[in-house]
Amino acid sequence: MSPPAALFTEIEPLTTFDTSNAKLEDGTKIQAIGTVHTKLLDEFGSKWESFKFNPIRESQVSRAMTGRYFNDLDTYAESDVVVVGAGSCGLSTAYVLAKARPDLKVAVIEASVSPGGGCWLGGQLFSAMVIRKPADSFLRDIGVPFEDEGNFVVVKHAALFMSTLMSKVLAMPNVKLFNATCVEDLVTRPAGQDAVRVVGVVTNWTLVTLHHDNHSCMDPK
Repeated sequence: MSPPAALFTEIEPLTTFDTSNAKLEDGTKIQAIGTVHTKLLDEFGSKWESFKFNPIRESQVSRAMTGRYFNDLDTYAESDVVVVGAGSCGLSTAYVLAKARPDLKVAVIEASVSPGGGCWLGGQLFSAMVIRKPADSFLRDIGVPFEDEGNFVVVKHAALFMSTLMSKVLAMPNVKLFNATCVEDLVTRPAGQDAVRVVGVVTNWTLVTLHHDNHSCMDPK
């Protein structure tokens, strides 16, 4: 694979495509992401000499992040649903539940810094993602285009599916993703003779979970 500059002495001008009539398999119209000429370029292009970021103090950055994070911890300390794992299954579950029941608080716990699980590739390190019907209904719901192959459909890149699903879930007002957070144990309550009921989870930051043997907790007395 080589960039155009390595193959040709002259680079042809960019070609624009008319996406005004682009649709999904079910006829849903696809909203155009943008064209070669965008408002962003019009606003900042050829103005780099005078460009500068607005001033901000380090303390403002810290308070903006920590304040919101600990407020989320307080809000979701009691959640209606806790989803363990932010892979394709966990995020799909959170999406369907939160959309069907906007009154529910849904917490998603993910051990990794980067959610999405192994769904950034379609399998065997290939890009395309094969999904058996009738799961194509879910793709239509979240707006992921695909090719229909009869009993199955093909998304051109698994990352398109995962990034779309992730953006939908994270934008929901009743869902909070806590990544870099491990579930270490379950909270249970008695539920009749010889039975228990799971009512919660015990969490810890992933870095702490990975290093339990490297530090100790001291009684302050």
